[in-house]
Amino acid sequence: MKKIGFLSFGHWSAAPHSTTRSASDVLLQSIDLAVAAEELGADGAYFRVHHFAQQLASPFPLLAAVGARTKRIEIGTGVIDMRYENPFYMAEDAGAADLISGGRLQLGISRGSPEQVIEGWRHFGYTPAPGETDAHMGRRHGEVFLELLKGQGFAKPNPRPMFPNPPGLLRLEPFSAGLRERIWWGSGADATAVWAAQKGMNLQSSTLKADESGEPFHIQQAKQIGLYREAWKEAGHAREPRVSVSRSIFALVNDQDRQYFGRGEDSDQIGVIDNMRAVFGRSYAAEPDRLIEQLRQDEAIAEADTLLLTVPNQLGVDYNTHVLESILTHVAPALGWR
Repeated sequence: MKKIGFLSFGHWSAAPHSTTRSASDVLLQSIDLAVAAEELGADGAYFRVHHFAQQLASPFPLLAAVGARTKRIEIGTGVIDMRYENPFYMAEDAGAADLISGGRLQLGISRGSPEQVIEGWRHFGYTPAPGETDAHMGRRHGEVFLELLKGQGFAKPNPRPMFPNPPGLLRLEPFSAGLRERIWWGSGADATAVWAAQKGMNLQSSTLKADESGEPFHIQQAKQIGLYREAWKEAGHAREPRVSVSRSIFALVNDQDRQYFGRGEDSDQIGVIDNMRAVFGRSYAAEPDRLIEQLRQDEAIAEADTLLLTVPNQLGVDYNTHVLESILTHVAPALGWR
């Protein structure tokens, strides 16, 4: 395991024990948690994106703010729903946020997850082309975005511009060199993992996956990663790809941890999501020695180079800092981190 970061869903609510009672609370605490994670030595601060929900949505103001407050930690998303995105405006936002952070952006994009509203992307002005599904539209938006990140000129300049133009066709600005290689595709199935490899994107595999074999989640996910790596090699890309998996993992080191998460053994769950039979990975919560044993048996964690720890953001910055510190101190070194 080369890198460990956190993934926040950015919930807020007026629930009695929630420390995030407003969007402002979530945004400001997300910045503070990223700063604290960097001080602990964690490698990444990643944020989920959901629309029409009391959760983090438009990611780039937050990513830029985190980039301005930190120096080393990777800053990313897991994932941006490309059905909602204008790839051209997104390329400008992403370029600006990446430059502010000094080239630390790691953007996870995807077709997206089940929504709060019916066909919410239509409210953003996007409609699938004839013969397309919304998933096809999301992948098409993703391909346009990737092409724009190459930084090649494509727009014919005005012969009488407001400001002088350089020669040739114009590209979008600001442009951040290297960002194209730091784009990840969030995949919930074997086929889209192979497609991501063919397109030269890194792979984010989450805590759920299409149930394509009936095997335990971590085994299916490890096989998905294997298929991705094979497709990457066949595509002939020059660089080594990166692969992340996300898990809910809690080291029980004090009474508060046991009160929140000491409920005994968990197991995989089967459900239906977007008319697809899906397998949901288990959560891990145990004393550090037992936790290390359990995680060593997780084949997908062994196959990935990056582990994203989902954090209960509504419990506050101090407690989530403790959660991260417990994993980094008592568990991660035994898994080969650092």
